[in-house]
Amino acid sequence: NYRVPPELSVFDLPGVLWAGARSADVILVEFFDYNCPYCYKAERELLAILRRDKNLRLGLINNSILSAGSYQAARVQQSVLRLYGPHKALSFHNKLYRRRGRKDGLTALSVAKLMKLDAKAIEKSGDSEAVGSVLAQQVRLASALGFIATPSFVMNGVGMLGYPGRKALTGMIAAVRKCDKLVCT
Repeated sequence: NYRVPPELSVFDLPGVLWAGARSADVILVEFFDYNCPYCYKAERELLAILRRDKNLRLGLINNSILSAGSYQAARVQQSVLRLYGPHKALSFHNKLYRRRGRKDGLTALSVAKLMKLDAKAIEKSGDSEAVGSVLAQQVRLASALGFIATPSFVMNGVGMLGYPGRKALTGMIAAVRKCDKLVCT
C-alpha cells in the first residue's frame, strides 16, 4: 500500500463506472481486467459489500492489460456505459464476469445481445476514437499509479496492489470511517 499522489486523481477520469451511494462516506475504486481470475473473485465480494453498505461508492476502471480480448471487452463495456448509462453498464459488467472462459469482444457483445441491447450500436460506439481514448486514459492512469497487477484499488488516497480479501477490505472501510486511515492505530 502506498499514498497516491493527488495529481493522479481517479475523479477526473472519464469512463469510470460508478455504483452505490452518490454521497458516500467511503469511496473505493477498483482497477480491473475482465480476464483476471482475482478480479472475478473480487467482483462477487465487492457487490455483496456494496449491497450491504449503503454509504459506500464503488468506481470501476478498466485496466485491460492481460490480453487483446480484455481490451475488446472493455470497449464493449464503455460503449454500454455511453449508450445506456451506469445502471445497465453495471448489469452488463456483472453478467460478463459470470460468463465462463476467456472474455473478448465477441463474448461481451453476446452478453449485450442477451440483455436485449443494440449490439450494432454498441459495436459502432466501441470502434470509435472516443472509446479508445477513454480506455487509453484509464490504462495510463493505472500505469502511472504503478498498478501492474489486477485488481488494484484506491481508497482514501491509498493505492493497493492486489485484492486483500473481503474481510480485510471491510475492515479498511470501517477504519476509514473511524479514523480516516486504512488502519487505525
